[in-house]
Amino acid sequence: MEEVIEKDSVALAKEFRTSFDSIKQEIHKVVIGQEDIIDLLLISLFSKGHCVLVGVPGLAKTLLIRTLADTLGLSFNRIQFTPDLMPGDITGTEIIEEDRESGKKEFKFIKGPIFANIVLADEINRTPPKTQAALLEGMQEYHVTTAGQQYDLDTPFFVLATQNPIEQEGTYPLPEAQLDRFMFNVWVDYPSFDEEKEIVNKTTSHHRVELSSKIDKEKIEELQDLVRKVPVPDSVLDYAVKLVSATRPKLESSPDFVKKYLSWGAGPRASQYLILGGKARALSQGRFNVSIDDINALAVPVLRHRIVNNYAAEAEGYTTVKIIKMIINTLN
Repeated sequence: MEEVIEKDSVALAKEFRTSFDSIKQEIHKVVIGQEDIIDLLLISLFSKGHCVLVGVPGLAKTLLIRTLADTLGLSFNRIQFTPDLMPGDITGTEIIEEDRESGKKEFKFIKGPIFANIVLADEINRTPPKTQAALLEGMQEYHVTTAGQQYDLDTPFFVLATQNPIEQEGTYPLPEAQLDRFMFNVWVDYPSFDEEKEIVNKTTSHHRVELSSKIDKEKIEELQDLVRKVPVPDSVLDYAVKLVSATRPKLESSPDFVKKYLSWGAGPRASQYLILGGKARALSQGRFNVSIDDINALAVPVLRHRIVNNYAAEAEGYTTVKIIKMIINTLN
């Protein structure tokens, strides 16, 4: 099997890139700009990861996610997270139903909105941790458990959560355990002047776009399996683990600025996601091999939500992004 993969690696990488580019092209019929954001979403999808998108209101986060689902031909559900949302509102609930023939009453499980291929957890930090945690089992295990019964989720399964970074009243910080389940923390920035002009022009006219599905479920799962088959040189594997290890302030080998400015570092899941993301990124560029450049390109979205800076860092203006870039510079 390995010989077949090695023999056909160029063709497989080319096929992956063709699918990747066609999906992006279709998304761009609706979404203006956001090139890097779309790349990260697709890399996460093909790596079987999940994303949290952080950005101010009105930056088309929901539109982007819905367009992605339409382009992939996948089922889509949006959950608006509010303070009164309950876990059963996400996973589903049991109701008592009477059998018309026998007259007997029995419990019937009604599936919740988590039972979709792409789930948008909108403003996830507006609901208490107990309800936020209702997503955890599905994100990690691809099933949910209710009243002792296990229900499998349809695959591919992709959770995209959004957060508003400027309005913190009435919000609940995401528990570290849940943050760690997200492969990428993606910051959605304002569009450029020309992009905003195009957005305004299209959204204030009769402009309509018909999207066509560029790929089916079976193909997505096939490409997800292909990502796992991409070989990783020992040097790249060593680099990824060193990069993650360098974020841990209690390690003697960590840089002095890490010990000074970070109170907590990233765990092994960060190393796993750097490698998986690096594989998908390499394929998206038509390569069947992972490079250190792939790891560096994904370091910020993988590590940003996994490291915690301290008061000294905040006082001196050292953000987590700045510290990650400093660590990369020390390793290169």
